[in-house]
Amino acid sequence: MRRICAVLVAMFAFVSSADAADTYPSRAITVIVPFAAGGPSDAMMRILGEHMRQTLGQPVLIENVTGAGGSIGVGRAVHSAPDGYTVSFGHLGTHVANGAVYKLGYDLVADLEPVVLLPSNPMIIVSKTAVPAKSLKELLAWMKAQPRPVAAGTAGNGSGSHIAGLYFEQVTGIKLQYVPYRGTGPALNDLVAGQIDLIVDQTSNSINQVRAGAIRAYAVTDDKRVESAPEIPTVDEAGLPGFHMTLWSGLWVPKGTPKEIVERLNQAVIAALNDSDVRKRMKDLGLQMTPQDQLTPEALGALQRAEIAKWWPMIKAARISTE
Repeated sequence: MRRICAVLVAMFAFVSSADAADTYPSRAITVIVPFAAGGPSDAMMRILGEHMRQTLGQPVLIENVTGAGGSIGVGRAVHSAPDGYTVSFGHLGTHVANGAVYKLGYDLVADLEPVVLLPSNPMIIVSKTAVPAKSLKELLAWMKAQPRPVAAGTAGNGSGSHIAGLYFEQVTGIKLQYVPYRGTGPALNDLVAGQIDLIVDQTSNSINQVRAGAIRAYAVTDDKRVESAPEIPTVDEAGLPGFHMTLWSGLWVPKGTPKEIVERLNQAVIAALNDSDVRKRMKDLGLQMTPQDQLTPEALGALQRAEIAKWWPMIKAARISTE
């Protein structure tokens, strides 16, 4: 009798799941962005959400859930119903580094289903305009000459900007004094105001302030220049060869979300990324478009696992405090 009941429950769950997938989406979808509004993650997702709304026929709402390097927002998505109506936006910091920094109440790989790999950012080294250095070599010399470490803004422990700072310390031997924020949007505001000295930031976050002359850019952390800002040299050209770091982003849903729903979300994002207006807006932000053959859930999952293997040892060796 128990076996019959179990089979009936499983059959009912399967039918319910199939029905849900067939009618999906029937209401608004919420994408949890784990950083403050106005930052690079928020900007990217709002551009994508506008187009996804047309494809899916339902509103795509952005909810900014900040705190603990983005781990609170990711946790909310993980513990949501696996029905496709709550989606987790994240990147190298939230879906890789946080597993080495925080005691999470979830597993970044086992408790999430990858949906799609989104456009990526090389990082960019920027400072307040009061810093006298005009080139990267001059900046490094100025930093070494300071009596105490310069103040570097981050989006919190384990964030992309924090990992970039740790990597910068490793490559240059120069220590930084980290100032955590709830996103690099607020950090950038303080950089413009002169409250902190520099950020190793996402290009998409800083590029408009660089163009406006409100902050100074020294180099992008890639082996090629950013198409939308070709005047900014690469780190190899500027005197810090090999300091390469790209902050990729992606979308995930809770484990157990029907594959048909994952596929529907994946195709809606691909449609957005293939739209000429969306591509232009992304490139204007300094974002690098994802190659077409990498726009699968499997590609995002493989990248996430590879990045965990690459970055966790360095992050753990840094013994980052979350107090």
